[in-house]
Amino acid sequence: MAYIVPNDPDTLEDQRLYTRARLVEVACQDCLARVGVKKNSEHHTSIQWSGQALSDCQEFARMSSAPDGRPVHVTCPRLLASIEGAARAGEIPIGAEDGY
Repeated sequence: MAYIVPNDPDTLEDQRLYTRARLVEVACQDCLARVGVKKNSEHHTSIQWSGQALSDCQEFARMSSAPDGRPVHVTCPRLLASIEGAARAGEIPIGAEDGY
């Protein structure tokens, strides 16, 4: 539970810029889970998963059923392929704007 909750308008705007600015919604071409994606460079991709997307992802469900569970820092390869395809198609802008 958070013990410090930002309520200053400038702080809330900074929080929005860091977490949600420029996110493009991308759907997995396999299971249709929808995530927010931002690419600051060719090699840097931020993916924001919603609770709904996590429950929709069939690959994550398979990984979670493994004896040790799903590795936290492993993403869904099917979703990653969908994101890369969207970036190649020009659907996701590449490059930071104003530092975000």
